Amino acid sequence: MLGTVLLLLALAKPAFPGPASVASRRAEALKRLLEVFGMEDPPPPPAHFKKPPQYMVDLFNTVANADGVTKNPDILEGNTVRSFLDRTHSEEMRFLFVLSSVAKNEKILTAELHLFRLWPRVTDGPKRHHFCQVSVYQVLEKEKPDTPGGKKLLAARLVSLQTSGWEVFAITPAVRDWTEDESSNQGLLVTVQSLGGSPLDPPPLQFASGRDHHESRKPLLVLFTDDGRRGASLPTGGFPGGSHVPVPKPAGSRRTRSVNRLQPCQRHPLSVDFEEIGWSGWIISPRGYNAFHCKGSCPFPLGENMRPTNHATVQSIINALKLSEGVSSPCCVPDKLYSINLLYFDDDENVVLKQYDDMVAGSCGCH
Repeated sequence: MLGTVLLLLALAKPAFPGPASVASRRAEALKRLLEVFGMEDPPPPPAHFKKPPQYMVDLFNTVANADGVTKNPDILEGNTVRSFLDRTHSEEMRFLFVLSSVAKNEKILTAELHLFRLWPRVTDGPKRHHFCQVSVYQVLEKEKPDTPGGKKLLAARLVSLQTSGWEVFAITPAVRDWTEDESSNQGLLVTVQSLGGSPLDPPPLQFASGRDHHESRKPLLVLFTDDGRRGASLPTGGFPGGSHVPVPKPAGSRRTRSVNRLQPCQRHPLSVDFEEIGWSGWIISPRGYNAFHCKGSCPFPLGENMRPTNHATVQSIINALKLSEGVSSPCCVPDKLYSINLLYFDDDENVVLKQYDDMVAGSCGCH
């Protein structure tokens, strides 16, 4: 896959003249590059400036370094995390999340409802409660959720009335129902009760709604999925070295190119700039990354520093001794690949974190 990316990036800016040909090849190259990222068309940039949910930004920074390269590969069970904002914009504790952007081939792993708990209301007299029970229901009958069979309990928990902050509830069964049958999505209902189960009016506990509260506190549905797109090798962590590596200047003369071919197999920087490609409007992080590429010769005899496979060693011997016609020397290629992560806006302006395998050459060897 990495070799395909390198070829496409080279085609994106061909050196030969011909405006129509250049535009056509660039369009085809970028189309193929989109396929590498699992997309048919680039999502349009948000119509208005939108700040991504802080949870998604923090998750990206935990999983990846500044270049998007995976540094903690064991955090995500799948390869995709989607976030959805509440569409009801109501002060009532009813929530609706539209999941139409979830692809049919995505396997639902975990779904979480994130609600920001506000400071308790100030009431007259001494406080009689330190905790209350918060329950989250899947609405089955939109107009009559309180009737028998009108809702299904998903999660319940005792919540302190002495603090504020985020509360996270697991709602995976409901989301699986909604992705199988979109018409069954009647939203969620959250109730606040006393420890004995009786209603509290007015409820001492409130959660931030999607209407009047700050963007950073709006209700959020976080969905962890796997789309089945896995590379040949699994990520094993971030590669050594800094994030910002200078991009080498292209070789100018024939003599320089000849000298380069005589250099031993090693890794060289390769900058991928999303702004230069034209994707900066919808990609939040990173702004680009270093894919690296492998270049150099694999001369006989292959030393351990060339990281040769047994097959490459045998091929090198056959080539050097001319024991068989048409056998070339081994090639300098990536022998370890790392994944990268993109944080971006999808077609519905939801924020998505997606991990892509085999995107960065971690090291090179003679194969």
